[in-house]
Amino acid sequence: MKLQRPVVSVYTVPTDAPEADGTLTWNATTIVIAEVTAGDATGTGWTYGPATIGDFLRDQLAGQVEGRNALDIPGAHEAMCRAIRNAGRPGVTACAISALDIALWDLKARLLELPLARLLGTCRERVPVYGSGGFTTYHTTHLAAQLNGWVHGQHIPRVKMKIGEDRGRAVPRDLSRVQAARQVIGPEAELYVDANGAYTRKQAIRVGHALAEHGVGWFEEPVSSDDLTGLRLVRDALMCDVTAGEYGYDLPYFARMITAGAVDCLQIDATRCGGLTEFLRAAALAQAHGLEVSAHCAPHAHAAAAAAIPNLRHIEWFHDHVRLEDMFFDGALDPTGGTVRPLSGVGHGLTLRTEEVEEFRIG
Repeated sequence: MKLQRPVVSVYTVPTDAPEADGTLTWNATTIVIAEVTAGDATGTGWTYGPATIGDFLRDQLAGQVEGRNALDIPGAHEAMCRAIRNAGRPGVTACAISALDIALWDLKARLLELPLARLLGTCRERVPVYGSGGFTTYHTTHLAAQLNGWVHGQHIPRVKMKIGEDRGRAVPRDLSRVQAARQVIGPEAELYVDANGAYTRKQAIRVGHALAEHGVGWFEEPVSSDDLTGLRLVRDALMCDVTAGEYGYDLPYFARMITAGAVDCLQIDATRCGGLTEFLRAAALAQAHGLEVSAHCAPHAHAAAAAAIPNLRHIEWFHDHVRLEDMFFDGALDPTGGTVRPLSGVGHGLTLRTEEVEEFRIG
């Protein structure tokens, strides 16, 4: 089966409320979708980021996979990686490769009439998730409603919220919101925080000690993920797990983070790192160093691969992406009880609702 030229579409959807974390604000989310066909089957992949990802996909990558054997994903992935040498790997380029790689894996499973999780081979049939949102723009009532919905409504026993407001300049409000969150979810649920690199090293340590009073067990990007020494210093000073890795756009990035001893759990994003091909390689690298991994955002893009890796901790049930994936695809998963089961249908189990989402299309 030979691959036809991929079809690319770009959509922007307003958020359902103003959103911000410690270092960024936004009011819309853009999803770039790649569809690739061989024979009577079509695979779908996607990423999140600027609309220019779609242009790069069409202009630089589509021709690299067209005409190749649909079953030979490593060859197609390597061709894409070689073709972008002068464009640079991080950022737009890696996201474009990721969307197309995810589509190729979905297509292969559909051609073989298998669930993608079965094609990869499962370690588990149910994949743990954690609810993620709690943006710094949320007022207390909004935050409480979201957390309550996950923990007491859907019975997801672990949740994450944003802190580090105004690049670390609002620590009293950060801690007040964490205290309020603990009161809402109760003493048994796991509470995670994400500073998105907002704090300085010593500031992060001080905040981390205060977070311990509220039972926070996961401190994501307490300092910039580029500051591997800083992550290690914070990790050594605190009892909670220090995590990072979402900005890994290639395998060497993860190798540097791991060998620096920077994290207790490595985060990997298949929609950024180079698709499921590189996601699986990064997970194996982490396992070789005794680390668990957590899939960052885009939960439906990760669920099947997450079922296949032995050193998985969980996947992120991120509010923005869950909302879009429920909106854009038939076959969305149900996280009730704190897990999802990615074994229904063929491929990753999702089908694009092209007509229903046309109003959001920008390219």
